This record gives sequence, structure tokens and C-alpha cells, in this order.
Amino acid sequence: MTGRIAAPRLAWHPIPMQKPPVHVEMLFPTLIYRTAIAGAGRLNHDLEQAAYALAESDRPGQRWCAKHGYAGYTSYGSLADLPARTPPFARLKRHIERHAARFARELHWDLRGGKPVCDTMWVNVLPEGGSHSSHIHTNAVLSGTYYVKSPLGAGPIVFEDPRHALMMAAPPRKSSAPRPLRTYVSEVPAAGTLILWESWLRHEVPLNRAAGERISVSFNLVIG
Repeated sequence: MTGRIAAPRLAWHPIPMQKPPVHVEMLFPTLIYRTAIAGAGRLNHDLEQAAYALAESDRPGQRWCAKHGYAGYTSYGSLADLPARTPPFARLKRHIERHAARFARELHWDLRGGKPVCDTMWVNVLPEGGSHSSHIHTNAVLSGTYYVKSPLGAGPIVFEDPRHALMMAAPPRKSSAPRPLRTYVSEVPAAGTLILWESWLRHEVPLNRAAGERISVSFNLVIG
């Protein structure tokens, strides 16, 4: 009688499991363009004088500010031709459009032969206690602010994460979160600084706590 042939006993060696790589990618960035205008001292002096002259003489602007409860003075509701009206604003417009063209390249926009054109500009003289509530700039592709005068304590411009309204039940961000992941990001202004952003980005200016006035020039750009 033939005996059974025993099956060979195979040793079992576990294969070590390798952890799959983890890749966290940052998508859909919101870009802010900030630069200092070289040799801004004379430009700022001329813009400051022009701003105070407008604040004193622009009666329709004064009535607009009173009607809308705007502390201080803005030409937003009254004057649409500052670069044509006063040479310092024309000089500033040239700076704005040059930097806006650079920003458009950083955004990888296909302008199809066009270029950013500054079509709206207004001056703001914001005293102690003044502020700008949260808002966006409609009918524009780029917006920005140039700071003529910004005393210590004048307060930052604050940008809001554009997805904020869509986060629904998302937990709040830690106070230690890195700057790109914060819900609100502040830029502290300084005289001679130019800041650009895409016009859909919501922003605000908190209460001016400085003893002096904060003077800025805000503007919009379209593709022309």
C-alpha cells in the first residue's frame, strides 16, 4: 500500500505594508500684490495737498459723505476724473497701470492683446474713528489702494477668505494657522505702498485709531 505524500509545509512570511504617500496640494490661491513706489516722497506730498484741496472744495462730495454717514471725506460719489483734474493723480495712474500689468502676468491671465486700464480712482481722507465696512468692487477686474499718509495706529486693510460663506459647518481656524490658511488676513499700510487684488475679494478697513488722518487713493481697473 502506497502511503500519502505529505504536502510540503510552506513558511509564511508577512510582507511589510508600505504606507502610501500623502500629498496635500494647495489649489485656487488668492493673490495679493504689494509693492512700494520708489521715490514716493514727492508724489505723496503732492497727493496729500491735492486731497486736502478736494476735501475743502468738493461740495457734492461733502454732501455725499454727509448723506451716507462717511466719516471724513471721499471723492467716490462726486468726482470721476481725478487723473485729468490733477497731475499727481495722473502720475499715480501710470504707476498703477504698470504694476497692474505685472500682476496680470502673475495671475496668468490671457488678455488677448488687452491690458489693465485704471478707469476709476477716488481719494479717501479718513479721520480718527472712521472706517470702511466690508465690501467688494463690482464692474472691475482688479482693484487696489495706494497709501499717501498712514500714521501709526491707522489700522490695516483686512481681506476675507472668499470661500468663507461656503464653509458651512467647518470648524474655525486656529489662531496659529499659517497665513495662507487664515480666514482673515491683514495688510498693514505704509505711505508709498501700493496693494492690488482681484475685485471680487471682500475687504474692509477697521476703525482708524490713529490721532492723525489716513489718506489713501482707491481705484479699479478693467481690461482695455
